[in-house]
Amino acid sequence: MTGRPARVIRGDRTLPPGYDHPHASEAARRLAERGQILRVQVGSGVHGTAIGGQDDRDEMGICLEPAEFVTGLARVPAGVRAEAPPDGSGDDGAALGQPGTVAFEQYQRHTVWDRPGGLANRSGAGDLDVVVYSLRKWCRLALAGNPTVLLVLFVPDEEVVVRDTVGCELVENGHRFVSRLAGDRFLGYLASQRASMVGAGARTNRPELVAAHGYDTKFAMHALRLGFQGVELLRTGRITLPVPEPALGELRAVRRGEVPVEQVVRRIDDVAAELESLNRSPRVPDQPDRAWVDGFLHRAHLAYWADPDGDRFGS
Repeated sequence: MTGRPARVIRGDRTLPPGYDHPHASEAARRLAERGQILRVQVGSGVHGTAIGGQDDRDEMGICLEPAEFVTGLARVPAGVRAEAPPDGSGDDGAALGQPGTVAFEQYQRHTVWDRPGGLANRSGAGDLDVVVYSLRKWCRLALAGNPTVLLVLFVPDEEVVVRDTVGCELVENGHRFVSRLAGDRFLGYLASQRASMVGAGARTNRPELVAAHGYDTKFAMHALRLGFQGVELLRTGRITLPVPEPALGELRAVRRGEVPVEQVVRRIDDVAAELESLNRSPRVPDQPDRAWVDGFLHRAHLAYWADPDGDRFGS
């Protein structure tokens, strides 16, 4: 497994303005914009499975943090009005003498929040959902094999919004995150989507699909996609995006509800069995390359702190 060359891509680093949400303060937005090393599309569009303008646009990014957020106790306001999270979950700001603040781990924003209904709105065609993780949080999730965050390493250039020299180095070393932990996590996500498609898991957000086809075709498509991509990742150390044919045609047929549910379930189970077998192969390492990741984190942050406004695009 070897890395692929990556090229720097200068793009629009601008993020949607802050909002009254625990991870959407203006301070968090400024941190995420200034420290961005990578931002890409990660939704159905990049997979090639979007259907006729029905989907929103999902983006994921990664940013470096200033020193005071890593070596000190600096925090950001919990939303634009500096309110604490509604349920108080995970917020120890009061204990630190900083009520109404949260640790910076991400900037999360959905443009659908700007319409009447706010946070209760469901994203649809034309909406942007964007999250920019701190590099440290992203690495923790990626080392654990999270399928969604791993995708940013394999997005084709035409779907990359921003990628600087630090982002290039990360992409070129994507294979270092592959391990049986990733295989386990792909299998877990697949199982969750499979359960939800037939109503045995989380409540569906798409009752119209169930009414039309007898099952949630989007959950079904994602379950099968996760199987295909998990198999490729364990075999090759990377994921091809968009999904190549003939797998893409199969996914799109499922998404359109053209495949009977019984047939879809059998296909998902077959791919899951293949993924389970690969995950037991001695060719797949038990653990990712944590030593390389640790060294990368140190180097990237030290360079950023030394020159936070320096040109990281190599010009």
